[in-house]
Amino acid sequence: MADRDRPWIMRTYAGHSSAKASNALYRTNLDKGQTGLSVAFDLPTQTGYDPDHPLARGEVGKVGVPVTHLGHVRALFDGIPLERMNTSLTINATAPWLLALYLAHAEERGIDPAALAGTTQNDVLKEYLSRGTYIFPPAASMRLTTDVITHTVAQVPRWNPINICSYHLQEAGATPVQELAYALASAIAVLDAVKETGRVSDEDFGRVVGRISFFVNAGIRFVDELCKMRAFVELWDRITRDRYGVTDPKHRRFRYGIQVNSLGLTEQQPENNIVRIVLEMLAVTLSKDARARAVQLPAWNEALGLPRPWDQQWSLRAQQILAYETDLLEHGDLFEGSVVVTKRTEALIDAAWAEVEEVLRRGGAVAAIDTGYVKQRLVESNAARLNAIESGEQVVVGVNRYVESEPSPLTENLDAAILTVDPEVEVALLADLEAWRGARDSAAAAKALADLTAAAVAGDNIMPVSIAAAHAGVTTGEWAGALRGVFGEYRAPTGVAGARITHAGDDARVNALRAEVSELAEVLGRRPRILVGKPGLDGHSNGAEQIAIKARDVGFDVIYEGIRVTPEQLVASALEEGVHLVGLSVLSGSHASLVPEVVDALREAGLGAVPVVVGGIIPEADAKALEEAGVAAVFTPKDFELDRIMQCLVGLVRDAGS
Repeated sequence: MADRDRPWIMRTYAGHSSAKASNALYRTNLDKGQTGLSVAFDLPTQTGYDPDHPLARGEVGKVGVPVTHLGHVRALFDGIPLERMNTSLTINATAPWLLALYLAHAEERGIDPAALAGTTQNDVLKEYLSRGTYIFPPAASMRLTTDVITHTVAQVPRWNPINICSYHLQEAGATPVQELAYALASAIAVLDAVKETGRVSDEDFGRVVGRISFFVNAGIRFVDELCKMRAFVELWDRITRDRYGVTDPKHRRFRYGIQVNSLGLTEQQPENNIVRIVLEMLAVTLSKDARARAVQLPAWNEALGLPRPWDQQWSLRAQQILAYETDLLEHGDLFEGSVVVTKRTEALIDAAWAEVEEVLRRGGAVAAIDTGYVKQRLVESNAARLNAIESGEQVVVGVNRYVESEPSPLTENLDAAILTVDPEVEVALLADLEAWRGARDSAAAAKALADLTAAAVAGDNIMPVSIAAAHAGVTTGEWAGALRGVFGEYRAPTGVAGARITHAGDDARVNALRAEVSELAEVLGRRPRILVGKPGLDGHSNGAEQIAIKARDVGFDVIYEGIRVTPEQLVASALEEGVHLVGLSVLSGSHASLVPEVVDALREAGLGAVPVVVGGIIPEADAKALEEAGVAAVFTPKDFELDRIMQCLVGLVRDAGS
C-alpha cells in the first residue's frame, strides 16, 4: 500500500454554558478521536463585556463558553495537555485578551510558550462585514491585530496569530469570487500593517507570512468550491512572492482550516444536512494540492438550535470515515491536469484578482470596509441568492423542491433534539464574577489596567501588559473597557442604504406587493414605517439586512440602525420614528429573555398596539411562548419566502391600523 498522508486536524467547534461544562465536552470529544480543540466563546466574551453589563443580559453561555477571567481558563483547559494540543480560539475583537489569558495559564503550568500550537482567529475586518463582534474602529482594531502577530512570531513561534477568515463572508452571501477577493485584500491589509510597525525586519518577514493562516468556507457547489481552494493557493503564492518578496516556498504555502457551510443548512428535512455536510467536506479534502490542514463540520441540526454531543459526534465520524476507511490519503492530487478544473480555477483567479485590485484602488480593505463598499456588495449578493431560491431558480431540496416528506425520527421529539442552556448559568456566573473581584488584589488589578491604558496610548505592543493583567485578575469587560476609553467604539455601515434587489423582468409578486403597500399608505396617510432591530449582542445581521432591503423594495419606510442595541434604545427609536411595526432579529438563542423585554417596554411606552414580529433560530416551543407574550408572528429559517413575509407584515400593519 502507498504511503498515506497524515490526516488533517479534526475539530468540532464547541463551548457552552460554563467553563466546567465545556471542559467536560472537550475531554469527551478528545476521547472520541478529535485531534484538536476549537473553542467557541459566548457573545459577551467576544464583544468585551462582563456578564453584569446590561448588554450581556440573556446572552451568557448561549453560543459559546463565557470566559471572564483567568480562573475560567483554568477550568476550561483542566486536564488537557496544552503543550500537546492544537487549540483554535475563535475570537476577534478581544483576541489579544483571550490569547493573553491562554498564555498566562500556560505560564502558571510551567509550559514554554514555544511549545504552544494553535490559532487565534483575530480577523476583525470581517466582523464589520458579517458576524458583528467588532468593538473598536477599524484602524485601532488593525493595530491590535498587528500587536498579536508581532508578539507571537517572536515569543510563540508555533502559533498562528490570525486566521484570515473568509468563512463568514460566504455566510454573509459572498460569491466564490468575492470570498477570494475580500479575504486576500484583508490579508494584504494585515501584512502591510505589520510592515508599517517596523517591529519585523525584512529578513524575518517571511516568518510572519509563514504564520498567516486562513479559515475558509465550502458550500454545496462542489466543483466551484474545489476550484476556489485551488485558486486561493495560486493567488496567495502570487501575492507573497510578488508583493512581499518571500522566497521560501514553505513560507508561501496557503495554510487553511475549514468549516463547511452553515448558511445552507435547512430547518425543513434537516436530515438532508448530513449529506450536504459530507459533500462540502469533499470539496476541501479531495484535492491534495489544496487540502485543508484542519476541518470542523457543523452538525445536521444547527438550523434548529444548539447541537448535542451526539450530533457533533456524527460530524466527527464523517471525517474519520473519510480519513481512515477510504484510500483518499494514499494518492497524489486527483485533479492535476484536469481541463475542467484548470479552466474554472483560472476564471476564478482572474475575476477575484480584478476585485482585489478594485479594493486596493479604493484604498485597501480597511477603507473599503469603512466606506461601506464591501458590505453593500455582500448584501446585494445575498439578496440575489435569496431571490434565486424564492423564485426556484436555485434548487434547495426539501425547501423549494421535493418538499413532501415522511416524518423524521430524528426530530420526533424536537425539544430533545437540540441543546438548551439553563438560565441559571447566567445567575451562577454573576455570583462567580462578584467572588472573583472580591478575592483578587484590587490594587494590582488597578495598576495592570493603568499599564494597559498607558501602553495603548503610547502605541506599545499591548500583549505583555495584557498577560500581566491576566495574572492580576483583570476581567474581560475591564480589559475591553480600558481600551474603549482609548480607542472609542464604532458602528459599521449596514450596507442597506445603497443596496438594491435586482428582479428578473416583470416580477408580478413584487408589483402586487408594491400596490398593496401603496393602498395601505393611502389609508394611513403616509407610507407604513417599520423598525428592524437586533437587541442584545447577536451580530449575525444577514437576515435583518435582507428583511430591511426587501421591505424598502416593496414600499415600506424602513428604520434599521444595525446591530447591538438595547431594548430601551429600540423603544426610543419606535417612539421617535412613529413606526407601525417592530421587527426583531435574534439568532443567538437569547430571544426568550430579550424579546419579552422589548414587548413589555413598548407597552409601558404606550406602543402596545404596535405589532412585534421576531425572526431567528427559534424552537417551536419558544415560538409559542413568544406569541403568548404578545409577539404577533415568529419567523424561522424555514420561512425563506420573503414575499410571504412581506405579505404578513402588510396584513399586520393593516389590522393594527383598522
